[in-house]
Parts: sequence; structure tokens; C-alpha cells
Amino acid sequence: MSLAGRGVLVTRPAGMADALAERIERAGGRALRFPAIVIEPLGRPAAFDRLHEFALAVFVSPSAVACALAMTGPWPRGVRAAAVGEGTRRALERSGFAEVIAPRQGADSEALLAAPELAGFAGKRVLIVRGAGGRELLARALAERGCQVEIAECYRRAPPSRDAADLRAEWAQGKVHALTAFSAEALDNLLALFGEARLAAVPLFVPHERIAEHARRRGLQAIIAGPGDDAMVERLVAYFHERD
Repeated sequence: MSLAGRGVLVTRPAGMADALAERIERAGGRALRFPAIVIEPLGRPAAFDRLHEFALAVFVSPSAVACALAMTGPWPRGVRAAAVGEGTRRALERSGFAEVIAPRQGADSEALLAAPELAGFAGKRVLIVRGAGGRELLARALAERGCQVEIAECYRRAPPSRDAADLRAEWAQGKVHALTAFSAEALDNLLALFGEARLAAVPLFVPHERIAEHARRRGLQAIIAGPGDDAMVERLVAYFHERD
């Protein structure tokens, strides 16, 4: 089974699409890179001057890892790291973090909150590293568990700045066979650029139910692949194999 002859739209931000794109191409497909979100660094959060005061830092995305580490010096040894999903965990491990707390299943705030290791941080100071305007669930739930929570917003998400004319041409030529989206915001940006009819004409693959639900509210149907790049490619391959 392979993705031979299939063009798959990879919509992760620039610099974060390579791992998935490479897997698609190893499976015989053609990865069409189009960042649906642009990551723009913000000013350095004041909390980064006091990292040693925290027992745990929770990173909500690979973008949070990249932006935070670009703004900080050596990470204090006594501050544990947690990741919302597999991609964030891998980004932390590549940056030298060990024993990263991450969900055993799933890739969102709810999945991380289910990790038993978090129970040991009740009453301790926890820093959440995220983008501007992120979900409040994680901070609220940790505070309810007795954690002293502080938030460091170190980037913001912006709509794509790249000209979409080339991609529209590929779509018109029937070279886009599947679409991947990893956040509700990315999906909204794609709808604004390309319209519902074009997106509805190809299968949409998402990592979990929350994004699939958002897709349904926007008039689209989504296939839930599960968290992680391997799961995404396996679901893509299985989908097209069923139709060959």
C-alpha cells in the first residue's frame, strides 16, 4: 500500500512540516507544503527571567518550544517539561529535555491532564508556554488542582502571507488529493483562502475529534487520523488503498 500519485496538502507552519512531508514522500505521495498559519514571535515574557522559580513548564506546541528556547538561555535543570502532544514532546527531546511528561494517548490539553505524573505538581508553580490567545482549559484545570499557574505567551499565529495562486492552479489541475489540518484556526484560514467548495472536494484529515467537530460546524466532513505523523500517514494510505 502506498500514496503513489497522490498529492497531500501539508499545512503546518514553515519549519514544522518536514517530518510529515518526508513520511508522505516515503509512502510514494507528493507533499504539497502550504503553511496555513504563520508563527510570529512576540516580546520576551517576563516569566522567562524567573524560570528557576517553576517546578514545571508545559509547552503547548512545537512552536512554543522553538520560540521559548530562542528567547531563553540554558534551561534550569530543576524545571521539568511537559508536552501537550507527540510533536511537542519530540521537539523538546531534540532540544535536550529528558523525561518529558506527555500524554500516553491523544494530543491535546485533555490528554495531558490525564497524565498521572501531573498529580505531583499540586501546590507547585507551573508555567504554561503558549501562543497568544490559547485555550484556557489547561491553566484553569491545573489551578483547580492547586498549582500556581503562570502563562508565558511568546508568539502569535497569523494568516498565511504566501501567495496561493500556485496552489490554486494545482488544485484546478486535480493534483491535490487530500488535505491535512492540525488546528481549527488553520482550517479557518484555508476556508478563507480557498472556499468551502474546494475544500469539500477532497478528503480532510485531522488529528483529533475537536478539529473534526470544528470542521463539521464549518460545513466540512473530516477523517480523524489520530495524533502523530505516523498515524496521519497510515490513515492516508489506508483511505486511498480502500478506493483503489
